[in-house]
Amino acid sequence: MYKKTTFWGKEVRYTIHMVFATAKKAIEPRFNNAQTVAWVYVTILAIMVVGQLFAFEDFVPLMASYVVPINYGMSTFVACLIALTEVFALPFLLRMPLSPLMRWFSLVCGILAPAIWVKLGLFAVFGHTALTNSGMFGTKVSIHSGWLQLIVSLLLLGLAAWSAYGLWPVRKK
Repeated sequence: MYKKTTFWGKEVRYTIHMVFATAKKAIEPRFNNAQTVAWVYVTILAIMVVGQLFAFEDFVPLMASYVVPINYGMSTFVACLIALTEVFALPFLLRMPLSPLMRWFSLVCGILAPAIWVKLGLFAVFGHTALTNSGMFGTKVSIHSGWLQLIVSLLLLGLAAWSAYGLWPVRKK
């Protein structure tokens, strides 16, 4: 079913029923504590992304100081990717009304954000890079890179996995 309108003097048709872009409420969590774990994870992600974006101009060179064989442009991409995955993880974890595609994208971002930090932690541990600040909470709050960063990132990955499983968008009937 189409509806007609004019756009810059030309007649344009568009669909009325855009099913893939319709926001739907989130289904109930599987467990009673899944929403609580998601709230804890959201709080940590929000603090992380605010810290990273607060001094983003110092965060980008920090990403370049890892052992990852990247140049300044690639470190800018990695820093932006980290910040964007943390921001886009929030809607799924907050159980906001979303389209199904956005709900899945937000779920993937929620798992991808700590996975990136685990990978950077592995680079720091096995690359023998001793950074005084890992950059997880930006440049203002210092967490040493290495085993501490790897443990914190694995804990975040555990929170992400528990939240994703507890708030999973599809259930068998």
